[in-house]
Amino acid sequence: MTVKDEIEQLKKEKNAIILAHYYVRPEVQEIADYIGDSFYLSKIAAKSDAETIVFCGVYFMGESAKILSPEKRVLLPDITADCAMAHMADPERIRQMRETYEDLAVVCYINSTAELKRYADVCVTSANALGIIRKLPNRNIYFIPDQNLAHFAADQIPEKNFIFNEGYCPVHQQIRTEQVRKAKADHPGALVLAHPECSAEVLELADDTGSTSGIIDDAVKSSHKEFIICTENGVRAALEKNCPGKQFYFTEPEPTCVDMKRITLDQIAHVLKTGENEVFLDDTLRQEAEKPLEKMLQLG
Repeated sequence: MTVKDEIEQLKKEKNAIILAHYYVRPEVQEIADYIGDSFYLSKIAAKSDAETIVFCGVYFMGESAKILSPEKRVLLPDITADCAMAHMADPERIRQMRETYEDLAVVCYINSTAELKRYADVCVTSANALGIIRKLPNRNIYFIPDQNLAHFAADQIPEKNFIFNEGYCPVHQQIRTEQVRKAKADHPGALVLAHPECSAEVLELADDTGSTSGIIDDAVKSSHKEFIICTENGVRAALEKNCPGKQFYFTEPEPTCVDMKRITLDQIAHVLKTGENEVFLDDTLRQEAEKPLEKMLQLG
């Protein structure tokens, strides 16, 4: 029996589904029941009749699934897989901002820990951030933890006063303008599609900016045949699957999230067998972190 066959058998025995983020290994995406970004997958988890959710992603994603599905068992194939940006905000500074600015909304990117979400007024994704921030009555916006997505939103919503945090995604931050220019020189006919976690300088070189799912949608709908992709290279699998006949290039060195790539088929089989690496949240924390997610659903 192959490991894939074992996983399929264990899924039936345990009434489990496998959710995979776009950035994990292609072979992991191949055996997943659903592939997507973190919030889409958390919503799938909440709607599913499965008793066990195997979330192939980093730790904050497992937390988000548990926040929205407290009655379900959420397992992480590699519980050490983490997101550095998810921790890059300080509760004390959030308190200081609330004291300093009247009419302040703390807007928290969903790529954050449950501990940070509990201090926020609303959560956003890279796909819905602009729409939700525009709907907020507050003029002052303290956006945590990602400064790049915050600057992107501030450029689009000049009527709001943004206060910037110093967090960032290390993978997207390492994409440099000279790398993008080199890729454009090598592939002069290609469109540049970039994720808003990239720096403002990189976004200026892009033909379009969007979330991971937005990048995929743009590539599907475009009449162009070649694209330079400015985000983590795991999205290649979904791009090639959804866009047969089109070519995708990445900046060099290719942007790679080491934590996402830790997840393997053997680990998935192991947690299905053993029930190890379950995500637990204190109920008070879970309820407090759920409020900004609920607000996002209301406004979105």
